[in-house]
Amino acid sequence: MSQNSDGMNYAPQGKPTPVVKPGEFVFAATHLNHGHIYGQCNGLTEAGAQLKWVYDSDPKKVEAFKEKFPDVKVARSFDEVLDDPAVNLVAAAAIPCERGEIGCRVMRAGKDYFTDKTPFTTFEALEKAKVVTKETKKKYMVYFSERLHVESAMYATDLVQGGAIGRVIQVLGLGPHRLGQGRPDWFFNKAKYGGILCDIGSHQFEQFLTYSGATDASVNFAAVGNYGNPDHPEFEDFGEASLLGNNGSSNYIRVDWFTPSGLGTWGDGRLVILGTKGYIELRKYVDVGRDKTGDHLYLVDDAGEHHLPVAGLVGFRFFGQLILDCLNRTENAMTQVHAFKAAELCLKAQAAAKRITL
Repeated sequence: MSQNSDGMNYAPQGKPTPVVKPGEFVFAATHLNHGHIYGQCNGLTEAGAQLKWVYDSDPKKVEAFKEKFPDVKVARSFDEVLDDPAVNLVAAAAIPCERGEIGCRVMRAGKDYFTDKTPFTTFEALEKAKVVTKETKKKYMVYFSERLHVESAMYATDLVQGGAIGRVIQVLGLGPHRLGQGRPDWFFNKAKYGGILCDIGSHQFEQFLTYSGATDASVNFAAVGNYGNPDHPEFEDFGEASLLGNNGSSNYIRVDWFTPSGLGTWGDGRLVILGTKGYIELRKYVDVGRDKTGDHLYLVDDAGEHHLPVAGLVGFRFFGQLILDCLNRTENAMTQVHAFKAAELCLKAQAAAKRITL
């Protein structure tokens, strides 16, 4: 990421490792409201998927997208994408409040849906998507990129599930972000972005479910605030929450928009997984002042500290599974139940959050 990156165009790239034959899996990119769409498409194409269509109502967004993916065809409408029987999946990064309805249209058109996080801003949208997945037998998948497109986080998943640190007691997640300049108007409208715990906090809640093994959780407390952006009264630039998993594990998250402009990355994200036999710390960057990328994982147990640097992002580990999932329905990338539960928890925390002031 560049010195001035704010995360809006976070687009990790991995090593091309196709898991399908050319033309075997076709997808489209639509609703380019967030730059995460580039990371979504990178992962899919690296795994061998063919990007056929792009659609957005804003020609400037389409033009910018074609600079990255010059062979893509420009659709005249969203319906043109949905009417193409060759398309297996639609990837989208719409305005958050529109993601649920778009997903239902995609699934009813006979295609799987791959949306940027957060997948929903209301409980009503979540419940409707549950109904449509059952009706259509299609998948509503979510780009929880801070785990699914980060190699150290995927490696930690393997270690935890293999018992490397024993039973997980707590997952601590810190998700600082840079606000940057030039954010669109919808970004500051709570009805459209859903609130900070619903938006960027969705990453941390998904990670808690994954690493703790909990299948549900209750909200102990949650709070949000707007400390530094009085010109945008509906905006939340700070949020925190504590959860208790149904297996006894605990969770605390803190998310914010206060990453200073002098930092070399969009956010010094940290994750600590505490177990009965050791702990794991994940860091997305090892030298945040100079933007030294290369995810690192620290495993500490009774045998001593193990510093395990992971060289770069290897997105195909997740996305290859994702594509196979779409083809054979084995759900070995992320189950539908898991994706919906993570969305439900962030909605619950957001609904329970008290607004605090200094």
